[in-house]
Amino acid sequence: MAEVTNELMYELLKRMHHEISETRQDIGELKREVNVIRGHIVAIQTDIHNVYGILARHDDRLDRIEQRLELRELAELQRPFDPKS
Repeated sequence: MAEVTNELMYELLKRMHHEISETRQDIGELKREVNVIRGHIVAIQTDIHNVYGILARHDDRLDRIEQRLELRELAELQRPFDPKS
């Protein structure tokens, strides 16, 4: 078995230091990538929220249009609109 010397310990510590440094860099890169992904998720959530808002406005407009059509049909004393005829 090889004798444990100060030089051997020093070389092992240098190698460990280098590997720990690389691990820290990798973790830093992963953190940046996770933050970018988080930003994209927030943007997607905002887009979905905006789409729901637009759909709600269109739904309200359709309700108002339907109410107006029903009122007009009653005021004109005509039969209801039939798109098939």
